[in-house]
Amino acid sequence: MRVAIVGVTGYTGSELLRLLFNHEEVEVTYITSHSFSGKRLADIHPHFQGVSNLICQKFDVAEAVAKADLVFCALPHGESMEVVEMLYHAGSKVVDLSADFRLKDSADYQKWYQREHKASWLLEQAVYGLPEFHRSQIREAQLVANPGCYPTSVLLALAPLAREDLVNWNTLVVDAKSGTSGAGRNPSPILHYPECTENFRAYRVATHQHSGEMEQELRMLSGRDLTFTFVPHLVPMIRGILSTLYLEITTQVPEEEIRELYRKYYDHEHFVRVLPPGCFPETRNVYGSNFCDLSLLWDGRTGRLVVLSALDNLVKGAAGQAVQNMNLMLGFAEYKGLRQIPLRP
Repeated sequence: MRVAIVGVTGYTGSELLRLLFNHEEVEVTYITSHSFSGKRLADIHPHFQGVSNLICQKFDVAEAVAKADLVFCALPHGESMEVVEMLYHAGSKVVDLSADFRLKDSADYQKWYQREHKASWLLEQAVYGLPEFHRSQIREAQLVANPGCYPTSVLLALAPLAREDLVNWNTLVVDAKSGTSGAGRNPSPILHYPECTENFRAYRVATHQHSGEMEQELRMLSGRDLTFTFVPHLVPMIRGILSTLYLEITTQVPEEEIRELYRKYYDHEHFVRVLPPGCFPETRNVYGSNFCDLSLLWDGRTGRLVVLSALDNLVKGAAGQAVQNMNLMLGFAEYKGLRQIPLRP
């Protein structure tokens, strides 16, 4: 199958390309970049030197559809919706890595992203691309909205409890830490090396835009109206997310039963690893891979359950999950191109 990447020069676009070059069933036939149109990929991303002779093109919908069976759209939030709408009208299968089609309600998009949605009619058509939640719908979809990196870590951590209605939502606090690549490739003052190295800071405290999609999906999963506290932090490392969730449960269940609930829920999943008792997730154990590692601990002293989740924000949190969605949409085995062992050290 032929695939295209619109917006190949960002971190997620280049990570997509790295993964797709290891996929035996697809060929990357078309790549675009607004800023680097006409330039060789290897001149922009030197790690592709000797691997690819692809030239970045200026986006043209007719050319994209003619050259590819599926298009990945790796453009920034707000810029993606117009391109995706054109591709959808042209009949192309699309995996969109921006936030433009994750929320089902245009009012929610306006609330969390402070801009009007210009293709709101497509919000109901898009399938939220978390395979562990929506596998059957993804297989039939023309448009898949790839989830955010924080939501992937949090939703996978909560799914078994939410489905069994075991979460006291009023008590849930999510404390998440991310590497700097999650903010994208464009420079900003807070990502300037002297500002972010040897520093650890919270940002968008209780106002982060990913809250909307997390609450949307958890409402669908649990059947309950809910909100919770989400606080993200920036860590001076390149890749990785570690999310720590604190909550009370609605029914007193022994820790081993909760652990068994997680094991059964994820028993057949390729990329979710439930760690044994006493073993806790670390970002270095998922670095460069499509795995999400989970563990839990019952804190009997406080009566709270602690759930921990770790993933690579550029792989399972973005490009790897996009390839996982592509595999479902094109009828490939879900793990194709994604069996990389994490890099360590």
